[in-house]
Amino acid sequence: MERAAEGYYRGRAPKQGGFRHRGFGHLLTTAAGKAGAFFKSQPVLVIAFIAAVVTMFFVPPDAQYLGYCNFGVLAELFALMIAVAGLKSAGIFEKLTSALLKKAGSVRRLAQIFTLLCFFLSMLVTNDVALITFVPLTLLTFSAINDDRARIITIVLETAAANLGSMMTPIGNPQNLYIYDEYGLSAGEFIMTMLPAGIISLVCLLLLTLLVPKTACKPAESGAAEISKKLAVIYAILFAVCVITVFKLLPFWVCAAAAIAAAVIFDRKLLLKADYALLATFICFFVFVGNIARIDAVHDFFSGIMAGREILVSALLSQGISNVPAAVMLRGFTANGTALLAGVNIGGLGTPIASMASLISLQFYRKAEGAHSARYLAVFSAVNFAMLALLLAVYIVLIR
Repeated sequence: MERAAEGYYRGRAPKQGGFRHRGFGHLLTTAAGKAGAFFKSQPVLVIAFIAAVVTMFFVPPDAQYLGYCNFGVLAELFALMIAVAGLKSAGIFEKLTSALLKKAGSVRRLAQIFTLLCFFLSMLVTNDVALITFVPLTLLTFSAINDDRARIITIVLETAAANLGSMMTPIGNPQNLYIYDEYGLSAGEFIMTMLPAGIISLVCLLLLTLLVPKTACKPAESGAAEISKKLAVIYAILFAVCVITVFKLLPFWVCAAAAIAAAVIFDRKLLLKADYALLATFICFFVFVGNIARIDAVHDFFSGIMAGREILVSALLSQGISNVPAAVMLRGFTANGTALLAGVNIGGLGTPIASMASLISLQFYRKAEGAHSARYLAVFSAVNFAMLALLLAVYIVLIR
């Protein structure tokens, strides 16, 4: 019996060790798989997080980190997400989709409508608000068309239109307001600086809509759900509060509190529909940019290259750190406000992070059913870099 027991335990020991080894390996494999899946689902967030962490080695965390984050922008984005999700749940978007499909008649005409809406409304409500409003509506509308190529082109053109239209007014985007105040520009100076870009951009955008097929489109036969008038009014008021906050007529915390209260009282599920990954991405970029601006070598570098090259330098810098931080960072290196204004606005074209608003469209599209992110980025890059090169060439000649 003793020998049998001894033989039994001797035989079992290696198997238990093997089980533990395989268990640990299984955990590693599972963790790696989940990490890979997360990167595939949120590549921009992961890259932004890594970039922020790397800069922390050069600028260790301190009290100044609290000043990096623009809490007003974060609060407004959050509230707008809730407002738009609420309007969608109330049935507003379904009705708008049906009306747009009836009026447009063709997919190309639909793309032109969305592009023009984003271009002109962004002048008044900012590029962020325009995209948060119209990209979800575009995705819903194209769900009845089943043409991903046309859907991608339309969203890419909407994004470019929002960025380009917003550069036409001092309130169209944050960098405009900052430069307008910092340099004391007159309304005439501002308009005359950006008018050539606005005209060229609008012509280019309309020409690019010709890439969208003229396929007929019509609303689905099944009737859209009835609009909940009570919820529609509540979330329309919330949306109005968001817009008023963008114009600095209300403190940002009022906007965020109103969004939370509306969701808690009327539909708590809306709190789950906010894109927290996008908000986290913004925070990571705020940390990255804030740290980069405090690195002496970076300051010394830009001090030596800015004179006479404001447009080119600000546009190129925007490709890596976004145009709003580029405007703030380069303010101390030039007295040529109009050149900086043109450079950071034109620099909003190019990479997806050149304008933070572009990340909004990318995130919305990536989460849509049947999305092809690689194809989207290819079209986005082709359109944006082509227009970036064109406008840079024009403005380097105009402002020399």
